[in-house]
Amino acid sequence: MTPDRFFSLMLLLASREAVTTQELASALGVSLRTITRDLNWLRDAGLPVTAQRGRLGGVTMLPGSGLDLTRLTPGERDHLALTGLDEKQRAELDASVESRRALSKIGATQSRRAHELLPLTDVVHVDSSPWLQARPSGTTPASLIGPVRRGRRLRIEYDSPRESRSRDLVVDPYGLLAKAGTWYLVADCARVPRMYRLERITAWEEVDQPRRIRENQTLASVAAALVDQWEHNHATEVSASIDQTQIERAQRIFGQRLVRDGHEKSATGHKVTIRFPHLEDVRALLPFGSTITVHGPTEARAHLRALATDLAHHYAPSPTA
Repeated sequence: MTPDRFFSLMLLLASREAVTTQELASALGVSLRTITRDLNWLRDAGLPVTAQRGRLGGVTMLPGSGLDLTRLTPGERDHLALTGLDEKQRAELDASVESRRALSKIGATQSRRAHELLPLTDVVHVDSSPWLQARPSGTTPASLIGPVRRGRRLRIEYDSPRESRSRDLVVDPYGLLAKAGTWYLVADCARVPRMYRLERITAWEEVDQPRRIRENQTLASVAAALVDQWEHNHATEVSASIDQTQIERAQRIFGQRLVRDGHEKSATGHKVTIRFPHLEDVRALLPFGSTITVHGPTEARAHLRALATDLAHHYAPSPTA
């Protein structure tokens, strides 16, 4: 369980007499299995969480949790309810100070036994940014959060990679999305939903008009639909076999994009499926050389063959005189 989800779960339990596991799962955006695991974790940690079956039952936090949530201001509760953000992303959103203040208030009510241990924040440091990644330019989340929360229209200058020049757009924001370490502005443009990378927003200004978003649409629903559409339109699934000596290296490089087919091994190695955003991205397989064999799709094999041929020609010996 992440710290953010822990505190969000505690806030939900402390603010209601009883809540169902389905309501908890929906509020936190996780599965029922995850919520069940989280609740078991709370019980194992000694927190007085109980569950009653039946129409009037639900999950309840009994008195004595040791967390004095009443000391939190509405703003501090709001910050702790932001699930899924790491410390780096909270800093980018200019939310880390208030989050730490809220956590310190809660931590001050812990038992004496807990104070015998060094705080986790003193002995664990998380840096989620990739290695050797250049610092992004463009607009920061902290600079946009004000007008977004005021529900205002925005005029943005967007540097799209598909255009030769920046575009001037008027958009109606739903909010900010942190996805895979990248920040996006989720907004309607001419009533059509879009995701705009903040690093490509080179300039913006607040329009003196309220936003005009579509009825019955929220940031969560629009973002989920856009992510699903993007993954459907930009995914190339490559079926391959990887040599035993390279499987761990491939898993480090491709992470969750690599799925092992039931840990099955063939004569050519471990069978895997690797998901690439674009066909061009299969070039990342070239450093593996002959230790990886791509079975399909056909266009992926053809693209790798063309890349390898160009590379071989580039390093071919010069003809002797």
